[in-house]
Amino acid sequence: MAIAAARFGFGPGPQDNLGGDARGWLKAQLQGPDPGLASGAFAGLPTGQQAVDTLKADAKARKQFLAQNPDAKGQFKGQTQQNYHADVLAQLAFAAITPASFRERLVWFWANHFSINAAQNQAGAFVGPMLREAIRPHVNGNFTDMVLAVERHPAMLRYLNNDVSFGPDSPLGQRRNIGLNENLGRECMELHTVGLAAGYTQADVTAMATILTGWSMATSIEGSDSTGFRYRPMGHEPGPQTVMGRTFDGGEQAGIDALTFLSTYPTAYDRVATQMVTHFVADTPSQSAVDSIAQVLKDTQGDLAAASAALVDLPEAWEPGQKFKTPFEYVLSTLRALPPPPDQPAPDPAGILAGLGQPMFGAPLPNGWSDQASAWTGSDEVMARIDWAFGYAGRFTDSGMAPLPVAQAALGPLLRPQTAGAIASAGSPREALTLFLTSPEFQRR
Repeated sequence: MAIAAARFGFGPGPQDNLGGDARGWLKAQLQGPDPGLASGAFAGLPTGQQAVDTLKADAKARKQFLAQNPDAKGQFKGQTQQNYHADVLAQLAFAAITPASFRERLVWFWANHFSINAAQNQAGAFVGPMLREAIRPHVNGNFTDMVLAVERHPAMLRYLNNDVSFGPDSPLGQRRNIGLNENLGRECMELHTVGLAAGYTQADVTAMATILTGWSMATSIEGSDSTGFRYRPMGHEPGPQTVMGRTFDGGEQAGIDALTFLSTYPTAYDRVATQMVTHFVADTPSQSAVDSIAQVLKDTQGDLAAASAALVDLPEAWEPGQKFKTPFEYVLSTLRALPPPPDQPAPDPAGILAGLGQPMFGAPLPNGWSDQASAWTGSDEVMARIDWAFGYAGRFTDSGMAPLPVAQAALGPLLRPQTAGAIASAGSPREALTLFLTSPEFQRR
């Protein structure tokens, strides 16, 4: 069971009731609503619509602040920034304690697939709402539904500039003298759905971007749905567009139909399968493993729960140590195996991740963070982990905790005799815990 928790989740923790049926325990997590949403773990955090309203209110407040304090640039702290930090902490806190860590790992897998950089275009206002409104509800649903929810969400629209993309011949485009922005049209094809293997052309990208003109966001006063999405027909380029041989008439429905076409295209399922198997199984997975997951997606027209369950049944997925943990995985598995003492200040996971080279919602490019070990095993990266592990282990100096049972519970049969011996003979509990946290078997999954 420790292998199942480490391989498919974020590692076992004291809160887990693992039982004896590893595959059954994992597959059970693919049923029902998202545990975080169902439990109220994110209660009080803003919706996408509230984030749009807050961002607009902050812009007005910032203008007033600078008018009164012209030498105080960079000092304004609005509600949007406070909401973002609260959202990040709530998401990480839940990931560290959830007993359904396979389901939670899938949430973050898809968050990386639809990667957003919070620092660009004020997209940070919307990344938390996007997880709750566009990703969590669809982790065990249909791929097309997730694609439509993400591409229509203000987070993606803002990050990839689609809210300022206008058809050149649309009324708004002509009035404002602002034309087409191809970012969303390009990335929804290259990264989110069909991939370069589909053989599309630049003309296809331009056509897709044209189809998506008018997809924007609005405040509640202007009128939009609960996520803040609004279709603006005055900004949409009129007329039909052809993408990869398929013609779509104008209007909002054309975007829905085009994304449905792209998300059900065979190479889209191949791309998703490759990413899933690479993430859960190995940096260079076998083609047969990828093909088996792709076939499930094709047979079910994008049933993500079925694809995730098929991952659990892959024999290769049960070979431990094939994947090196990213900083995100490493920190969460540490917090789960070794929860911080309640009598000490809570750690700041977001700050820790920034220090380890993987800031929250901070991937520099839209293709997200790398799943390859080579991205995280440089000497500087490894030393940063060792330094942090030693510092974190210091929290338990006076706790009376026996380190070896902690390692045994977290690693189970993965704990090597030489590691167990080193922990048992360490000069202090802090050194013992550091040896555990920096051991090869804990660094890998």
